Amino acid sequence: MKKIVQMRKDIVFYIKLFPLNIHPQAYEKSKIIVCERSIKLLEDAFDKKELKGKSCNTDAIDKNIKLAQSLGISGTPAYILPDGRLSTGYRSAEELIKIITKDAR
Repeated sequence: MKKIVQMRKDIVFYIKLFPLNIHPQAYEKSKIIVCERSIKLLEDAFDKKELKGKSCNTDAIDKNIKLAQSLGISGTPAYILPDGRLSTGYRSAEELIKIITKDAR
């Protein structure tokens, strides 16, 4: 995503954290990131660094999980594109740009 945003200033991402059960600490880490409202903590989590922050009383992650389930999303990454299409799985920056802009022209 960082590469795409650097390449294309007209493309932005709205991130919803969706912790998977196969990652036992992901739920609590997601809450810390949301409570601290920190992109740096999100990046630290992806880099497998210790997260320095506090969890708070929020239902945001539970709502994200319910939303993902209602949309049939069971893994990450998952992208909901501007036209409502769902794309799942890792994509290179170039490939994802093509998918995002496919019907935009």
